[in-house]
Amino acid sequence: MNPAEAHRLGPALVDWHSRSGRHDLPWQRDRTPYRVWVSEIMLQQTQVATVIPYFERFVSRFPDIVALADAPVDEVLHLWTGLGYYARARNLHRAAQRVRDLHAGAFPTSFEEVAALPGIGRSTAGAILALACDQRHPILDGNVKRVLARCFGIDGSPAERAVEQRMWALAEAATPQQGVAVYTQAVMDLGATVCTRRRPACALCPLTESCSARRSGRQHELPAPKPRARGAARPSRRCWLLFVRDAEGGIFLERRPERGIWGGLWCPPEFASATAATAWAQGAFPKWRGAPQALTPVAHAFTHFDLEIVPLLLEGAPPSPSAAALAAAQVARAAGIPGVADSAAAPPGLWYNPRAAGGAAAVGLPAPVRLLLDGLTSGIL
Repeated sequence: MNPAEAHRLGPALVDWHSRSGRHDLPWQRDRTPYRVWVSEIMLQQTQVATVIPYFERFVSRFPDIVALADAPVDEVLHLWTGLGYYARARNLHRAAQRVRDLHAGAFPTSFEEVAALPGIGRSTAGAILALACDQRHPILDGNVKRVLARCFGIDGSPAERAVEQRMWALAEAATPQQGVAVYTQAVMDLGATVCTRRRPACALCPLTESCSARRSGRQHELPAPKPRARGAARPSRRCWLLFVRDAEGGIFLERRPERGIWGGLWCPPEFASATAATAWAQGAFPKWRGAPQALTPVAHAFTHFDLEIVPLLLEGAPPSPSAAALAAAQVARAAGIPGVADSAAAPPGLWYNPRAAGGAAAVGLPAPVRLLLDGLTSGIL
């Protein structure tokens, strides 16, 4: 398709969506700015089928912005556990607090105010306002980039500034003056269900006759991937996680720094070697006998690197009464339980027991850590 014909996308996609688009997603049933916002953040880097159960649990617990803003961040992260990219959850919580404090709990409807919220960029702000308020704003998420690159035969990686600017110009030209919400959903649906990355269903596409990539047989070449350094292999790392388990089945966890992988989540202490883990354990739990036992390593893939986790298990007597009391206060605080004695001297960790009555504390756990904890609890590991 010629770039000058970008305005033809709108009518073609709106007509296609009326017949073949998605119309019954949970966030479409009550299309408020809050629900659309939560769904758009969850859908970043994550497929719809994965998001749906998380979305429904999340909005059931946090039905509005104030409920989300007032909740402890640990509870927010707990409901996000397994969804990945946890900075999204922390930014969602921060943004909700800002909306509560600066906008009286009402989600703003001006583009500038929405784009200024944590975790919301130009495309996400446009999508929220287009879908929830029918405001005319172009969007440029991964699905839309793929549709535009193929339809208009755009060479180069969208990660290149010049290519991205060209795509923004095309996205602007393609966005209709009327029916913006339907068009926005349609172009995202087309990229997600028809113009897919690996196996595009060109025979079902409403743009197939005018698509530059289909005519030239370049569907699998466009959009071009981000260039890699010549000969660069996918990076891999290894870490050792120390699972310290007391006689009641509690596992010692500590909160990770906000920055870095699994930021703000609760994990067993991490080390660069088994030797370092053993040395730390001897200092932290001097009355516990024996050395940590190495368990079967677990592989976990991140977007840009592979991680091998070597679990180490150290089992011993219950913690001393004073340490147990402080740990109980930490657990209660993390779970939002009022009326439990607190202490400024509480250690920077908690004892997490999945088998405890009523369930474990509501804290955020990385998916592989949760699986390892389940394996330890069930005796598989």
